[in-house]
Amino acid sequence: MNIVLLSGGSGKRLWPLSNDVRSKQFIKLFPTGKGKYESMVQRVYRQIKEVDPEANVTIATSKTQVSAIHNQLGNDVGISIEPCRRDTFPAIALATMYLIDELHIDPEEPVVVCPVDPYVDTDYFKALKDLSDLAAKGTANLTLMGIEPTYPSEKYGYIIPASKDKVSDVKTFKEKPTKEVAQEYIDKGALWNGGVFAYKLKYVADKAHELIDFTDYMGLFARYDTLEKISFDYAVVEKEDKISVMRFAGQWKDLGTWNTLTEAMEEKVIGKGVMNDTCEGVNIINELNVPILAMGLTDVIISASSEGILVSDKEQSSYIKPYVDDMVSEIMFAEKSWGSYQVINIEKESMTIKVTLNPGHSMNYHSHKHRNEVWVVIAGNGRTVIDGMEQNVQAGDVITMAAGCKHMVYADTELKLIEVQLGSEITVEDKVKHRLKG
Repeated sequence: MNIVLLSGGSGKRLWPLSNDVRSKQFIKLFPTGKGKYESMVQRVYRQIKEVDPEANVTIATSKTQVSAIHNQLGNDVGISIEPCRRDTFPAIALATMYLIDELHIDPEEPVVVCPVDPYVDTDYFKALKDLSDLAAKGTANLTLMGIEPTYPSEKYGYIIPASKDKVSDVKTFKEKPTKEVAQEYIDKGALWNGGVFAYKLKYVADKAHELIDFTDYMGLFARYDTLEKISFDYAVVEKEDKISVMRFAGQWKDLGTWNTLTEAMEEKVIGKGVMNDTCEGVNIINELNVPILAMGLTDVIISASSEGILVSDKEQSSYIKPYVDDMVSEIMFAEKSWGSYQVINIEKESMTIKVTLNPGHSMNYHSHKHRNEVWVVIAGNGRTVIDGMEQNVQAGDVITMAAGCKHMVYADTELKLIEVQLGSEITVEDKVKHRLKG
């Protein structure tokens, strides 16, 4: 089975845990045992592999998310990188050409496209296999999964099927309605449009060539920033005559807000948090190393990270985005392909960061023009390379690099260090990468 997972957006509705670098699908909130947690993307990827160990999974995403994907899923997963944001049709077209031209998958093979962050059980992925099989038969050019509604939602578009059969032709589509109109749709057998569909690769490849002037994957990638911003629904779905829908009645939740996310959380408290017996319907998610105490609260979400603190009624938390959009702040935490970093303190001419490198990983060999750096190793063992000279380092060692000095660090075990940046111009742009000789 070929699957393309769409991973876009900054997910600011889950502030302060999400930001422009760390989208909601990378936040680890779902327990796996022994105090460990997994993220939405880790959960979905694991579930796919449990149902189909040979599944070919490709994630369509922006370049800002690539490091987090490698950090959480390793290097085996395929990644179709969008050079910039151009909505879902260009993203799906690019991923389709990536599968054909880069992974050399037969254009006659089917592919399933779905969001990266639904909260679902194993039966959902079994249904994806059925959807793929329907696409392989070719009786329809496009086969959608329609979610059996559990309530009259105003958040989703609706698919109106021609019949109430398990698989049916699509009669029409309806935009997001009012609650009353949604109930009328449901009474007539309408389904939620969850953005899940399947097709033969050749179908979307041909559509892309019809609408865009390009030769192959590299050609499409090169001119991606010139493409029209248009959704797959508008560009393809609503213009297709040979289209069918398969009903799905299993668990399916869109965890796009704190309100819906807390419904799926198995634990009321993650991190340091305590609530008294008078609290009801309260969730605490705390990434700070200080305790949170909640008393006498009802239906409240408390979320704390180095980005900020949210205390909100759960229903009101759905309206967080415009307030967060107006906030301007430094990215305080990010996962990279080599590990992670967390900003501890920012002063006028200094920044202090805690860096964790995973075993066997290293930073790029680089230098800075406008700042000096000091590394203090606080745990683990590794090696530094300073202007071409390698030396072993361990807890307690201090390494100093002046501006212009080429440097990197390699982790033999998990390596933790405190990095202090000193200078009048401390920016992410002040970084020059170098090739390490030998």
